Amino acid sequence: MSEDTDLDLLKKRKLLEMQRRLLAKKIEEDRRVGLEAGIKKIDSREVLKKIFVGRAEEVWDVACRQYPQVMKRLEDGLARMVLRGEISEALDEGQLLYILRTLGLKPRFDVKIRILEGGRLKSISEKLKEE
Repeated sequence: MSEDTDLDLLKKRKLLEMQRRLLAKKIEEDRRVGLEAGIKKIDSREVLKKIFVGRAEEVWDVACRQYPQVMKRLEDGLARMVLRGEISEALDEGQLLYILRTLGLKPRFDVKIRILEGGRLKSISEKLKEE
């Protein structure tokens, strides 16, 4: 009879331990889901604006116009990384362009060369026509 009670006690302890683990796992999962839901409530664009310096926002806008679906996913991912503390430094345009190119995105920029001559801005083609 003593062995039966010891065995029942051992089973109850094991069951209790399994229930504790299951509860801890559920709490952790609920916390993670709540954190991700909280991230979605926060405007990811505003989070990114806080870490962009220099002309990084301009690079971001050009890339968004050229790759809208990819950039939306990247926006959410980067914002999540910033909120988790994985990205703590500011990103300038060079670093952002490096990240985009590493991902295979090659945003194209409109480049206009203008020359100031006599108080007037002239395009490079106008300047070459004059000479």
